[in-house]
Amino acid sequence: MPTSRQGSIHLFKFKGIDVFLHWSWFFVAAYEIQSRNARYSSITWNILEYLALFLIVMTHEFGHSLACRQVGGRANRIVLWPLGGVAYVDPPARPGATLWSIAAGPLVNVALAPILFALYMFARSANLAVTMPDEYRLIRAVLSIDIGLFVFNMLPIYPLDGGQILRSLLWFVLGRARSLLVATILGFVGVIGFVGLAFWIRDVWFAAIAVFMLLNCWRGLQQARALLKIAKIPRRDGFACPRCHSAPPLGEFWKCRQCSTSFDTFQTGASCPGCSARYDVTTCLDCRESRPMMEWATSVIAPAKL
Repeated sequence: MPTSRQGSIHLFKFKGIDVFLHWSWFFVAAYEIQSRNARYSSITWNILEYLALFLIVMTHEFGHSLACRQVGGRANRIVLWPLGGVAYVDPPARPGATLWSIAAGPLVNVALAPILFALYMFARSANLAVTMPDEYRLIRAVLSIDIGLFVFNMLPIYPLDGGQILRSLLWFVLGRARSLLVATILGFVGVIGFVGLAFWIRDVWFAAIAVFMLLNCWRGLQQARALLKIAKIPRRDGFACPRCHSAPPLGEFWKCRQCSTSFDTFQTGASCPGCSARYDVTTCLDCRESRPMMEWATSVIAPAKL
């Protein structure tokens, strides 16, 4: 999974969202296009089919990004790579906001499906399979791609969209940390299934997807453990994060950038007791958002479930 802009080509910017294409996409595209050469009368159609695949993937990722912004989150980058696309979204630490940010991606595929199906039915009724076979195969392939991506993404296996939607729904009941813990454990079970499937059908792409899922499940498990530790810490009354509304923990969890002294910024009035350096901006340990101290004091306190 691409984790930075390194090795990526900037394609364009839309609605404040930068779209990048990872360099490995070209090698995989060349391989995939050549391997499907027998489907059409010309390689041009193979190229169009592959471009249609990534157009649908890109639209799907824009669904995630725009939905995240709609609920007040941050989303400014999409990276397209051989296994699909990644929308770098950071929704507010609330189950509803996270659920909408994740669900909006598959909903894009749902919205495209009737349009593509109507186009396919028109192609059938116009007998394009005989008169224009390449066009007919392309339309049918694009419809299959959209449906296939939706079905695959909705598998309830973390970190696929279905697994993250399940996590968001569990969040309402179990809280933030435990829902992530359950989702990642189920994700590990899904990884085992994908590994078995990859060996059974001898498909390198399923193996690559299994590795991608394994790395993300491991990261999610570590995050869940960290959140569980934070959840056990007593919380301070009178303050709340302006973004996620969770009360700050009691304890010396903030560190001075000048003398490295650990201190409780809410107890010391946002000043380091070691060197008297003042910090007017405080970072939330739950959502990692940095906001002015005055906004913490005036926020409505409604501690988020962890």
